[in-house]
Amino acid sequence: MCVADLVHRYSLVQERLEAACLAAGRKRSEVTLVAVSKLHTAEAVAAVAAVGQIDFGENYVQEALQKREALRGSERISIRWHMIGHVQSRKAAQVAGTFALIHSMDSRRLADGMERRLAVEEKRQPVLIEVNVGAEPQKSGVLVQDLPALAEHLCMACPHLELRGLMCLPPVFDAGEAARPYFAQLRQLRDDLRVRLNLSLPELSMGMSGDFEAAVAEGATMVRIGTDIFGPRPHRAV
Repeated sequence: MCVADLVHRYSLVQERLEAACLAAGRKRSEVTLVAVSKLHTAEAVAAVAAVGQIDFGENYVQEALQKREALRGSERISIRWHMIGHVQSRKAAQVAGTFALIHSMDSRRLADGMERRLAVEEKRQPVLIEVNVGAEPQKSGVLVQDLPALAEHLCMACPHLELRGLMCLPPVFDAGEAARPYFAQLRQLRDDLRVRLNLSLPELSMGMSGDFEAAVAEGATMVRIGTDIFGPRPHRAV
């Protein structure tokens, strides 16, 4: 896709996001757009970053690190990298302290692995807990009933991890309003945790290309949009 097409698609997404915030009675500044660049080229990332996009989300650890290295030192662009995909516990040391925000914390084992590396390097890592709101066996994320225990573990046993909020992938895909009850559920889970932990937990990462308007209406502070910006994803090399 040429640069002009990318910039046009990006501007259309920004217009939709502005309209969604207006409809929800919210300020545009309350919602961060995370451009999901998974499987797209570093050149495509650079083109979107050049027109002002700062936050980019990646799903695969090695791809994210390679893309970041390719763009390191690029002039006129500033990028905050987000890890939004599942992170295997064996890769905890690779991601700890590497991303602006990890959206997919989902186990004590992963948390403990990150904590060990962060303690050695004397770094802090902001994270979101991914919640499997549909209790789908094929998806990662902590089950709703296990969320409080994991959140308490992060707060009590992992001083180098900063819990910032929650993330979810609803069990319906590109379904617009059909996803809204799951977004409302995540917001309520966050609100309950706020009271339980006495933390602000400001972030709710929810909503993608097909349903982010509903997510904004339910309080999303981050929406993760890939296809509507970058187009269909190429197949991943195996």
